[in-house]
Amino acid sequence: MKKVFFLAIVCLFNLAIYAQTTGAPIVFNVTTHDFGEIQQGVPQKAVFEFTNTGTDPVSIQNVQPSCNCTTPEWTKEPVEAGQKGSVQVTFSAEKAGAFNKSLKVIVSGKAEPIVLYLKGTVKGAEK
Repeated sequence: MKKVFFLAIVCLFNLAIYAQTTGAPIVFNVTTHDFGEIQQGVPQKAVFEFTNTGTDPVSIQNVQPSCNCTTPEWTKEPVEAGQKGSVQVTFSAEKAGAFNKSLKVIVSGKAEPIVLYLKGTVKGAEK
């Protein structure tokens, strides 16, 4: 009897974990924004739009940039099923050269973050 009870508890625990990790999915229209060649010292903006393709509301809990050169803003309120939201990013473009930056998007109901990318080349200031 103890074994059956323990097995039932383990099954319920696994079901709860499965429900949390398979929550309302969101799909971004693109996951990489290529700025191409941009001028040093001129901040650049990119917008990543997403759609809630699930049946329940979904929220972006946090967006973690890979460096201090990117500043994210995102839709704070829950996004209903079938509706759209966005992550907007400002890249400072302070250092000349090629860049490849990432942002981890933490979504309610998903165990793993969604990773977005910014890339391009910053041209040095002309003398």
